[in-house]
Amino acid sequence: MKRKKTDLLRIYEMMHRIRKFEFQALDFNAQGLVGGSIHLYIGEEAIASTVGHILRDDDYICSTHRGHGHVLGKGVASDAAMAEILGKETGSCRGRGGSMHIADRDKGVLGANGIVGGGIPCAAGAALSIRMRGTDQVSIAYFGDGAANEGAFHEAMNVAALWNLPMVFICENNLYGMTVSINESSKEHDIYKRAAGYGMPGEKADGNDVLAVYDLAEKAIDRARSGGGPSLIEFKTYRWRGHWEGDPLNYRTEKELTDWKKKDPIPRFEKVLMKDYKLTRTELDTIEQKMTEEIEAAAKFALESPYPDPSTVMDDVFTETGVK
Repeated sequence: MKRKKTDLLRIYEMMHRIRKFEFQALDFNAQGLVGGSIHLYIGEEAIASTVGHILRDDDYICSTHRGHGHVLGKGVASDAAMAEILGKETGSCRGRGGSMHIADRDKGVLGANGIVGGGIPCAAGAALSIRMRGTDQVSIAYFGDGAANEGAFHEAMNVAALWNLPMVFICENNLYGMTVSINESSKEHDIYKRAAGYGMPGEKADGNDVLAVYDLAEKAIDRARSGGGPSLIEFKTYRWRGHWEGDPLNYRTEKELTDWKKKDPIPRFEKVLMKDYKLTRTELDTIEQKMTEEIEAAAKFALESPYPDPSTVMDDVFTETGVK
């Protein structure tokens, strides 16, 4: 299907936004400015950028510990996201969530999640809410290949199929659950095939190919929005960095990483834009420079923002009426 150039340029812009954001987060982490661990999305940008473009503001997503790309793709402002990672008052959660629990209700981001597979049943709950309210929203559960072996995945798949919930299960299969290869954790390496056991459609695509992601995600999201029920889609991709920053990476080879970098989704997409949509190198460079400047501004905003006042530590913990 021939896509609108304006849509593809928005996706291209988002891919650069996410990648530059992640490299800035990496730099802040190296300076000791990030509390706790961070898990970077570098190499996987095509998925969150494209899915986020297809979704509406009032749709929901539940993310993972590797969630920066998901929340940016859904529309969370880069300055608010950066401030949140640094634990600042101006962050999207007022500095309470940090990297692994970043959320933004106004954008339908119900939260990243430090528990493997923890966001999947939350997304199913959001989908049940949609069905009970009778709206045409959609709920997305992002998760990795490791989470597909968690009980929460299977329970949520079963309930979503049984109740015909308006949601899409999106597996970002980057081949490793923490440090364990999918070859050592699952007999069947294609996660999408598990959909058949729950009576829902299951398909896979190259997660580093924007147009392949667009086609498959749009079909599944449209199906859910129109009352057709849930789907499981699997995108094969690869994270360039370790599971976390500090990961010794002694479980994969340099050749494997080099081979996957040759499949970098950004230059692959640039070739499509230049060949099929007649974009020039200058036009693409201008978009990239715009994102460089945006992330530099976001970093400055985050650094200059204040930390939360310690006296507000109990804010948002209890309801206004309190708990008796």
